[in-house]
Amino acid sequence: MTHVVTEACIRCKYTDCVSMCPVDAFREGPNFLVIDPEECIDCTLCVAECPVDAIVPEDELTDAQREYLALNATLAKAWPRIVEAHPALPDADEWAKVAEKRKWLET
Repeated sequence: MTHVVTEACIRCKYTDCVSMCPVDAFREGPNFLVIDPEECIDCTLCVAECPVDAIVPEDELTDAQREYLALNATLAKAWPRIVEAHPALPDADEWAKVAEKRKWLET
């Protein structure tokens, strides 16, 4: 099983979770992070670090979040690995309160 970065991360991109990952499974896009499902070891260390609760275990995805499982897998193949935390996007705190952000995902 893997963990999945969901919609809550879009336009926030807090990276606290990245530094907790013992296998460097995170990948970074312009305004979103993903977890490579082939590398995730289901350790759960990243979950508590996400300030917007964007990381969900695969078996706990809601129907609305289900698309993010495939999206994480696809984008993980295209985006570079991120292994160190850095500041979130400048307006992350404002976007953290926004729902239905899928249309703003930059690939």
